[in-house]
Amino acid sequence: MESGGRPSLCQFILLGTSSVVTAFLYSVYRQKAQVAHELKGAKKIHLGEDLKSILLEAPGKCVPYAVIEGAVRSVKETLNSQFVENCKGVIQRLTLQEHKMVWNRTTNLWNDYSKIIHQRTNTVPFDLVPHEDGLDVAIRVLKPLDSVDLGLETVYQKFHPSVQSFTDAIGHYISGERPKGIQETEEMLKVGATITGVGELVLDHNSIRLQPPKQGMQYYLSSQDFDSLLQRQESSVKLWKVLTLVFGFAACATLFFILRKQYQQRQERLRLRQRQEEFQEHEAQLLRGAAPEDRESLKSACVVCLSSFKSCVFLECGHVCSCAECYQALPEPKRCPVCRREITRVVPLYNS
Repeated sequence: MESGGRPSLCQFILLGTSSVVTAFLYSVYRQKAQVAHELKGAKKIHLGEDLKSILLEAPGKCVPYAVIEGAVRSVKETLNSQFVENCKGVIQRLTLQEHKMVWNRTTNLWNDYSKIIHQRTNTVPFDLVPHEDGLDVAIRVLKPLDSVDLGLETVYQKFHPSVQSFTDAIGHYISGERPKGIQETEEMLKVGATITGVGELVLDHNSIRLQPPKQGMQYYLSSQDFDSLLQRQESSVKLWKVLTLVFGFAACATLFFILRKQYQQRQERLRLRQRQEEFQEHEAQLLRGAAPEDRESLKSACVVCLSSFKSCVFLECGHVCSCAECYQALPEPKRCPVCRREITRVVPLYNS
């Protein structure tokens, strides 16, 4: 706290930072809670013979947010894995990721760093069909890449370490970057895999479509079952709630500390003002009761011992109120007897 009773710059920065972080965490928490609430309210529909009749009875032949579970079946052609034999799917994602060590000039440590240098995703049309045989019903899945939780399985992964000569190693140390290698990954949504789809279910003529919801709700094509998916979202909500409460408490504690310090400073100023008024009143009473020849000596008397003459100027307050002996006897840290401000420097007073 600064001398004027105002919060210091550090306290302002701490309060502002904790408030901004709390507001950001709260907005993320509200968003996560909204997603979990919408997911909990999604209508569970069984993929069976009665699916078309359910959609025919729904308003506009549409269920705005439905949960459906089925097995993946390609419509025409399938995608073959580039690395694994007899591995077929409907979505294929190939990724090249660079791994290297980067020198941090602040911590003076080597830190791991990775970035995707190339990624390609291939898709073919596919349906969701029942696990039971003999049921003639299928759901065409539209825009699968818009899903926030695409249930891809890693079918191939290999790390290619970089080969360096002695000259390359020296150059990398000088530049602050040491390549480790390239990670090659292939992910696929296999034919026959079980997928939980959450989105808009629409009956269009004689075909059923699962597509991204129009009300801004999230679209899922997850390899998890619905209960696990919902539990994961609720766990995320709890985590963000705890973080929001922790930083909110920190912001409130900082604000309370600042207000408490300001209140203490205000009370201290009121006490100092009261002491000054009492001292001035006491000095005036002494002057009124003293003989005329003693008034000048009383005006120049030390306010502590009232026997010696004032011989010190206290800085930074500027009061002349004490003799040198009484100044030396003041307890540490030395403060002005009149205003109680800390004495930083003493200038001798010479009377001619």
